[in-house]
Amino acid sequence: MFLQRLNPSLKALTILLFVVLLALIFDPITPSLFLIWTVSITFLFGKVAWKKYVLYFIPFMIFAFGMLWTTVIFADAPANKNDILLIFGMEYPRESILTALALSLRVLNVAALSLLFIFTTNIAHFILSMMQQLRLPPKIAYAVLAGYRFLPMMRDEIKIIHDAHRVRGVNQAKTIKEKWNNYKRYSIPLLASAIRKAERTAMAMESKGFTGDKDRTFYRQFTIRKTDWFFPLVMLIGFTTAVIVSFEMGFLKIFS
Repeated sequence: MFLQRLNPSLKALTILLFVVLLALIFDPITPSLFLIWTVSITFLFGKVAWKKYVLYFIPFMIFAFGMLWTTVIFADAPANKNDILLIFGMEYPRESILTALALSLRVLNVAALSLLFIFTTNIAHFILSMMQQLRLPPKIAYAVLAGYRFLPMMRDEIKIIHDAHRVRGVNQAKTIKEKWNNYKRYSIPLLASAIRKAERTAMAMESKGFTGDKDRTFYRQFTIRKTDWFFPLVMLIGFTTAVIVSFEMGFLKIFS
């Protein structure tokens, strides 16, 4: 799909730019329209499973609802007694309602932009692209990449240690305290295994001639093509349209 083929660094910078722009908006119309635009772009141009997307999006919805609720509940009394909204039989300041909606929708927008990047980007490609386009030092990049590669290996190592304990007749944990004691018992062999793997990785990198030089060559080259600029252009069109609609409706409010 199109989003998966984009240059990862340009995609990340585009998303970061619109996160900053959204932080300057304090009306509910602009972020709500841009949220619809972002989710639509994600599913139209990226191969994303909607069930997985919804599962990851739910925690952000809960957090956004909590922010909405607390902002409304702890709002100050309105300066104008007539500037109130009646919701479920209770009166709330209109300005506080709009601010609460703007803040919660901003959270959802950041979540949607983040999930767009996560579900359509290969992390290894992103690290390589940062080295080539953003001049990230190879020592830092490969350290991050090695740590990322170790995570699934550590999960498998825990399973191996767990199975080894079962073979030796160690009782299975049932309570939270017993599970905590089990994980403490796993920590020493897990740490020893991690140190051995780190040493092997360091030796392998040294034997392959890795010195951390910034002028190193790359087997997999990443460039910014003309088609990559289509993504920031599409996102800019959506954001601009949302701002114009909000302005025409009289809701646009920018930080000042």
